[in-house]
Amino acid sequence: MFPEYDVIVVGAGHAGCEAAVAAANLGSRVLLVTMNMQTIAQMSCNPAMGGVAKGQIVREIDALGGYSGIVTDHTMVQFRLLNRSKGPAMWSPRAQSDRMLFARKWRTMLEEHPLIDFWQEMVNGLVVHDGRVKGVRTGMGLEIPAKAVVLTNGTFLNGVIHIGEKQMGGGRAGESAARGITEQLIELGFEAGRMKTGTPPRVDGRSLNYEAMEVQPGDDDPGKFSFTDTPKLLRQLPCHVTYTSSEVHEILRTGFDRSPMFNGRIQGTGPRYCPSIEDKIDRFSDRDRHQLFVEPEGWDTCEIYVNGFSSSLPEDVQFKALRKIPGFEQAKMFRPGYAIEYDYFPPTQLGLSLETHLVKNLFFAGQINGTTGYEEAASQGLMAGINAHLAIREEEPFILKRSEAYIGVLIDDLVTKGTQEPYRMFTSRAEYRILLRQDNADLRLTPLAYRLGVRGADERMDRVRQKEAAAASIRGFLESYSVEPGQINGVLEAYGSAPSRQKVKLDSILVRPNIALQSLREALPELQAFLQDFPAEYTDLAEINMKYEGYIRKEQEMVGKMNRLEEVRLRDDFDYSKVSSLSKEAREKLSRMRPRTIGQASRISGVSPADISVLLVFMGR
Repeated sequence: MFPEYDVIVVGAGHAGCEAAVAAANLGSRVLLVTMNMQTIAQMSCNPAMGGVAKGQIVREIDALGGYSGIVTDHTMVQFRLLNRSKGPAMWSPRAQSDRMLFARKWRTMLEEHPLIDFWQEMVNGLVVHDGRVKGVRTGMGLEIPAKAVVLTNGTFLNGVIHIGEKQMGGGRAGESAARGITEQLIELGFEAGRMKTGTPPRVDGRSLNYEAMEVQPGDDDPGKFSFTDTPKLLRQLPCHVTYTSSEVHEILRTGFDRSPMFNGRIQGTGPRYCPSIEDKIDRFSDRDRHQLFVEPEGWDTCEIYVNGFSSSLPEDVQFKALRKIPGFEQAKMFRPGYAIEYDYFPPTQLGLSLETHLVKNLFFAGQINGTTGYEEAASQGLMAGINAHLAIREEEPFILKRSEAYIGVLIDDLVTKGTQEPYRMFTSRAEYRILLRQDNADLRLTPLAYRLGVRGADERMDRVRQKEAAAASIRGFLESYSVEPGQINGVLEAYGSAPSRQKVKLDSILVRPNIALQSLREALPELQAFLQDFPAEYTDLAEINMKYEGYIRKEQEMVGKMNRLEEVRLRDDFDYSKVSSLSKEAREKLSRMRPRTIGQASRISGVSPADISVLLVFMGR
């Protein structure tokens, strides 16, 4: 009935969709298996993509040929570039999406791919022979053969939904949990754990009083995620901001005795940086209010997502508390918030390619690895799909360094350090933030996709070359064009900068604090005339590279030093137990985690600098 597929992807969430596309765009024949074809790429939680560090990840996915950025650009209802008042390393794009259009666009793009097939059914087991995955087994007893399998099960593995004292099996509201895979993996020797996440209630936007809230509009000149020719956003929907109060908190506390979080029914660890509202008022009892973001779910729906009000309290308590929030006095609730517990597998059981140590050609991506967030999941799916394709051809895995991408930081953190709580990406997790900006993701990563042979990378590479040439041209003009004091001192004084006393080159003016290229354009017609045909992304790149050149060079030097350790490879069959000079803890952890390089070994908790010195000596370094 089924041919032998190159890659089977189990689960069609954000990780599964990107995994399928990544493998297929390299030439693999892919089967995407999902329990429900109607929920492909469902935005299970908030209707948004991007944000701090997450926006950088979406742009990196796009630069590597993934589809998340393209889908977002086609379906967003609002765009904002966050942290614009800070340095460019912190600038992070974020978009509100039309939730239904988002899923529809993803499904359309998947169905248009000639190398992707679909099968709607639950997978409850793997076919494994001699330590190598050979396919999947479905609930109807079908065995579908494959050379590699990527598991992207999200919150569905033995998922349990909690609302107050009620609990029910499920991977998402109204959908069944997946059973059988966890049990088989444990039999194969894998370690499993439990995690918890949650979602807020959805309300009827027609019942809200927006006049009582603060308006949060999109950017005046909205940007986009993809480096390709996706459509520009011409109209936007506003979001709104409101706040809880002491009265709201008191009502919520009345349900604490029935809360699964506080009475011990939830055993899994929840996300530290996106806690439920009851967790917030318990942990931050000195705060008399918390900010809530009122986010539309799309162009043609009145459904509203109450960001910041995630809860597993009884539905009657949620409803009473909601109605005490400014603007929610007459609110109608579509469905209550809930918490969900699910199985995950500590990611230290994976290599940097996301292939499991115990079963050859089996890959994990997304929440099964202990992460939270669409963007984190999608990036893992992309990398797992690429590496599944390479593994079945016995080619070297594609691994991004920490200095190359936030995706590299994410995977290295997971595999090397593990996680005891849902992992979320932040800019603070990256050592080389000034190198890993959202504006240069294409320059960093598209050449790598081009060398891999990703479908469509030729055209993307042409764009990269054009962008690099434009930035060099802009820099050349600024370094060669001289201005008299009378031409520029008005701008300098307006921004609190010392006036120029002699004729100077424009580049020496641009690198001053508080002086932006846009301000210089407005004062100098010749500069405006030169730059008018360059897109903003080209001028932004040139300006950032010039203003932050010293910081960029310093980080590049740091990368060079670290890469010397990253280039010292460790054999997969290295017997650490025989290196008696290593500490006992180092021998145990190195044997279990099988680091790929000395650099990765140095980041394992419990492996000391002295242990690294021993390894270097042992290897003749």
